[in-house]
Amino acid sequence: MSLEDSDRGENGDGRAAKGGKPLRDVDRMGGFAKGLAVIEAFGRGQNRLTIAEVARLADLDRASARRCLLTLVEKGYATNEDRYFELTPRILQLGHSYLAASLPRLIRPSLDRLADEIRESCSAAVLDGTEVVYIARASHHRIVAAGLHPGSRLPAYATSLGRVLLANLPEDQAKEVLQASERVRFTSNTLTTIKALTSELKKVREQGYAYVDQELEMNSRSIAVPIRNFSGDTVAAVTVGLHVSRGSPERIKGEILTAMLDMQRQLAEILP
Repeated sequence: MSLEDSDRGENGDGRAAKGGKPLRDVDRMGGFAKGLAVIEAFGRGQNRLTIAEVARLADLDRASARRCLLTLVEKGYATNEDRYFELTPRILQLGHSYLAASLPRLIRPSLDRLADEIRESCSAAVLDGTEVVYIARASHHRIVAAGLHPGSRLPAYATSLGRVLLANLPEDQAKEVLQASERVRFTSNTLTTIKALTSELKKVREQGYAYVDQELEMNSRSIAVPIRNFSGDTVAAVTVGLHVSRGSPERIKGEILTAMLDMQRQLAEILP
């Protein structure tokens, strides 16, 4: 069994949010609600808006809309050119906590279908510093030893999950992660030098998947692909790991990879 994939408020208009209680005036932060209304104005089919347009869409007076917009610009969440304001990618950070919490729920049905199709267990993970953190798993009802589970961690440099996630970072950032890694030699096959790992990440970028053959544990192989959202950003990775007796390189890079790429395309259409 592969170690890498083993079984081991209130609304802006003053109304209470669904399921919440109406707030007292002393508990209400009006400026915060106005700022949220301004941000939401850009989610109504228009990317570039003037102060007047934001004021109308957010149901605010021009002075309030202007202050909110200028604050967003100061904090790097928006840009201003001539009369027009536009949100920057930094605004996505505001949704990161929700995405991190909802990602396992969104991925799990696809993981279950993949496990049934290929008759093997599979897992999803995200990158956290020099490690990958497991966020979801689908088992194909086979008797296996206790092992990794959501919340478990493995070193990124030696796993197919980690390599596919590192390969989707800017090259200089990926190299910094490798340099910060302890890079233990788990088996005689483990790549540990920066030169070898950098070369491997280049290969992963070109082919679109990472394949690890008995580097983390003898007699285990794994393959991983990046999972992207509809904007093309890599938000996670999925791996299938199995014992060499069930996973020949031909099967892994043929039948299993084909099914994983199908899953990748399907998730790219639904992930935020």
